[in-house]
Parts: sequence; C-alpha cells; structure tokens
Amino acid sequence: MRYALVTPTRDEETDLPRLAESLTAQTVLPDVWVIVDNGSTDRTVEIARRLESSAGWVRVLEMAGEVAPQRGAPVVRAFMAGLQVIDPLPEVIVKLDADVSMEPDHFERLLRAFEFDPTLGIASGACWELEDGTWRPRRVTRDHARGAVRAYRRECLADVMPLVERVGWDGIDELKAKTRGWHVRHLDDLPFWHYRPTGGRERQVPMWISQGEMAHYMGYRPSYLIVRSAYRALRDPAALAATAGYARAVLRRSPRYDDAEVRDLLREEQSLRKLPQRIREALGRT
Repeated sequence: MRYALVTPTRDEETDLPRLAESLTAQTVLPDVWVIVDNGSTDRTVEIARRLESSAGWVRVLEMAGEVAPQRGAPVVRAFMAGLQVIDPLPEVIVKLDADVSMEPDHFERLLRAFEFDPTLGIASGACWELEDGTWRPRRVTRDHARGAVRAYRRECLADVMPLVERVGWDGIDELKAKTRGWHVRHLDDLPFWHYRPTGGRERQVPMWISQGEMAHYMGYRPSYLIVRSAYRALRDPAALAATAGYARAVLRRSPRYDDAEVRDLLREEQSLRKLPQRIREALGRT
C-alpha cells in the first residue's frame, strides 16, 4: 500500500525540522508530503520551502490564516486544501501534525494494519507526551484514533466527507465512518511522541468551554459529559468548565450536528452500560 501526508502548520519553526527528520528516516516513504501553512509569522514557510527544494516528495502550500491560532476549522480547511493537490490519492492518507516524531518503521507498520484489516477505515498509533520529565502514554478508548497522526483509508475518507469545520470534527468523522461500516482503531503498540499537549496554545478555561460546546453540537449525553469532565479534571481542574460550555450551548439553543444516525450512535456508545468498559480502556486496563 502507498500513503500520503498532509500537515497543517502555523508557527512550527521548532517542530517542523524534527518531523522532517523522522519522515526522511521512514522505511517506507510517502508518495507526497504536503505542508499547508496557515498564516505563520515565524520561519515555518522558509523551512518548508527548503524541505521542498531538497526532497522531490515534499510540496508546500500557503493559505491566509486566522488572526490567532485556532483548532478546528482552520486545521480542517488546511487539510482539505492539501488533499486537493494530491492526484491520484493513494490507498492511505494521513493528517499529520507538525509537533510529533515517530520511529523509522511507524508508517510501514501503520500500512500493515490497513492491509491486514480491509474494514479498517481510520487508525492512529498511541500518543506519548512528556510529563514531569518522563514520556507517558495518553490513553484513549480502543475505537478512537488520535488526531495528531490520523490515517484514513481512501474509500473511508470519501465516505466521511465533507469534514465538519469546527472543533469536534475528528469525533464526528469517526462516528460517520462507523455508521458506514468502517472500523476505527487505536494501535497501542505503535507509539508516536507528541511535543505539545492538546490545547497547548490556548488558555485552559476557554478551551474546555469550547469542548463543552462541541459536546452539545455532537449530541453528547449530559451524564457522559459530566463523567468525562470529572475524569479529565484529575489532571486539569479547568476541565470542569466543559459542563459550563455545554449548559451555555443548551441555553442558547445552539444547533446540533444534523445527522441523526451519527448522534444516535454516539449516545449508544455513551450509554451507562458501556461506561465501565470505556473507563477501563481509557485507563489502559484492558
């Protein structure tokens, strides 16, 4: 199988060279690596252009960015722009963040997972982050793929398009894939190193409020949101603000995602009878 990479970037002059070193060392190189800059004010574009001139499989696009870095919509738009210049699309397409690195056989092993399971639609490796000087895994449930190194089978990507341009897009696409018969997997034995924690560029309380608004948009069960917020608050007390964001969205009668099948599947996955298993998976105990 063959694969392509799309990396949305903004002010990644420190991270981009490290990622490039990881990719150059891969045992299976991509057909193309598209770096889509989204309004950098540092040397990111200069570094990307230098990579483009030195490797025939690197391409660089530049887009107008937001005034301040944002998650959600700008990332999705950059990813979509990168897809448009890949012709033809290979069997696997990876949305790849700039602030990661991985072992030289990472993508070879990732492709092997897709070859082994023809129903695998979206997959990622396991995210490790630095905590108190030690690299530790960030556990998630088995059927959730991390956004930082997120791989799609070409046919599955077509099935989940268009991606939602807002925070939560990488939860909705998984649910959409499942309703169309695809499997989503988190590969615990395939690590990658993430150098900037999720939301690391944002103030924590506003970030968690936006998470609560995202939960309302997706159709979360309120009981599940409360349990999730309490669990996240063990590491970050600001996570409790997610309940405030959810309540605000309810009071404003904010719109919800318009695919009832996706919302129903989410609520089924968040049912109380499934909660113990999901907690064990998130804790790495299964």
